[in-house]
Amino acid sequence: MPFGFYIIMAAQFFSALADNALLIVAIAALRDMQAPTEYEPLLKTFFTVSYVALAAFVGPFADSMPKGRVMLISNTIKIFGCALMFFHVHPLLAYAVVGLGAAAYSPAKYGILTEYLPHRLLVVANGWIEGLTVGAIILGVVIGGTLIRPGLTDPVLALGVPFMDTPSEVTIVVIAVLYFIAAAFNLYVPHTGVPDKPLRKNPFFLIHEFKYCLALLWRDPLGQISLAVTTLFWGAGATLQFIVIKWADSALGMGLTQSSMLQGVVAIGVAAGAILAAKFITLRTSVKVIPLGIAMGIVVLAMNFVHHTHLAVVLLILIGALSGFFVVPMNALLQHRGHILMGAGHSIAVQNFNENLSILVMTGLYFLMIRADLSIYWVVSLFGLFVSALMILIRRRHFANQRRHDDVQYLDDSGH
Repeated sequence: MPFGFYIIMAAQFFSALADNALLIVAIAALRDMQAPTEYEPLLKTFFTVSYVALAAFVGPFADSMPKGRVMLISNTIKIFGCALMFFHVHPLLAYAVVGLGAAAYSPAKYGILTEYLPHRLLVVANGWIEGLTVGAIILGVVIGGTLIRPGLTDPVLALGVPFMDTPSEVTIVVIAVLYFIAAAFNLYVPHTGVPDKPLRKNPFFLIHEFKYCLALLWRDPLGQISLAVTTLFWGAGATLQFIVIKWADSALGMGLTQSSMLQGVVAIGVAAGAILAAKFITLRTSVKVIPLGIAMGIVVLAMNFVHHTHLAVVLLILIGALSGFFVVPMNALLQHRGHILMGAGHSIAVQNFNENLSILVMTGLYFLMIRADLSIYWVVSLFGLFVSALMILIRRRHFANQRRHDDVQYLDDSGH
């Protein structure tokens, strides 16, 4: 891999590290405020709403200037959101601002891969990026879970540092430092040499262009399959974060600090699956991993029968590994098709719109189930069956597309 790829990875790692640490701290802040339990999944909702609302604009914005500059601007918005939490703005609002930065960051982060690397390296690059991002999730939730431990910040408070008078303010400063490290790496992200596209000022044109790109990717036989899989994966993954916290409390008697560590266990499995996918799966064979998505939903059902920590760790690693192995090739295929059809930034914006709309819908459904006081075991069952059923439908759609392609190819070869 070129050296610039490692700069991109480092920038992504520290930015994702801070995002996930801040999520745990925000959950703790809501609990300190004695906010209703169902507010916790709303953090993810507020974070992702910008991905959906601004999807028509962030893609063209990412393509209008060097991707490194876009990443720096976006990371600065995240720092501002972090600062809002420092000044005791409501966690939902502050995390929404961080989500605004993340929405602008994502088209540049993934778009630069298709510009900087040849398509033969995309699966490997995605394996590394996803593995590293998952590593950031693991370490981020560990850092967040550690920072909220009572008494941990007492030595810093004893120093009498100006403007750091409470434990929460110390934790926010630590997380802000991670964002600043990411910003430092953003300064050295390589310029790919791909010409920038002028940013249209007319918002109606941008919305019309986005609708065209959205329809184009959903009509493409391979694009629609990879987009459907990644859309389902990210919605399920975001919901699983909160399911694990609630399930760990009910089935294993764990508090927030310990259950946040279990999220890291899932992430270990995702990282392992991503690395294996990068080693054994190519862009050409990427669609063959779809059955693993069906298997993941079935394995999730086993959570209902686990009440011991060691068994829970093994099960969550397996769930993570299955999801990592099937989503990385699908993500690479989607980026490749999108880059060919419409350009990197526009493609990633379409991907983000669908994936984060899925997150909004699935975390919203989880919010309603928790508000209705539905047992976490029912939630786990419905979640697992839903994932498997949709993956079966996606697989059938892929087979139908293949048959249609074979019929067209037969007609072409026969000269009719």
